[in-house]
Amino acid sequence: MTESVEEQRTTPPYVAGEREMLISWLDWHRETLALKCGGLSEARLRERVAPPSTLSLLGLVRHMADVERAWFRRTLAGEDAPPLFYGPGDPDGEFDNVDSASAGEAFAAWRAEVEHARELVAAQPDLEVTGVSARSGKTVSLRWILVHMIEEYARHNGHADILRERLDGSKGV
Repeated sequence: MTESVEEQRTTPPYVAGEREMLISWLDWHRETLALKCGGLSEARLRERVAPPSTLSLLGLVRHMADVERAWFRRTLAGEDAPPLFYGPGDPDGEFDNVDSASAGEAFAAWRAEVEHARELVAAQPDLEVTGVSARSGKTVSLRWILVHMIEEYARHNGHADILRERLDGSKGV
């Protein structure tokens, strides 16, 4: 059983400073993923309805928990924060290992990573703050991370649109 999504998305402002605009759009996309998963049973969240792809809504939530963790904890803050749902011997574990995964655990992990990311971003003086990507070793700015996260959610929310429509015919949101 998925968590109840009682709040609707907050519409990003049409006019705002860069930081507020980026954060608003990122939050909008985070809320969109939650809405796409709303009202589905744990079994439905696990379903892979677009073979041969192994994508499921639960896999997307698990993936985004790890993406939030990677970019905000590891890259921006330099924390030692190993992946939650995948590993070196299982690079697609967040997608592939959903058959017995707990939706409650996945949503709790995702929400915790989102909250931690919000705290880390709020603590930064500006968008020019940098971190080092654990994957590439390149220096990246907070601005780049926020833009990338919006892109990452937008792409995966497109996947979630298709998965949800295939699951129960729901469109929009």
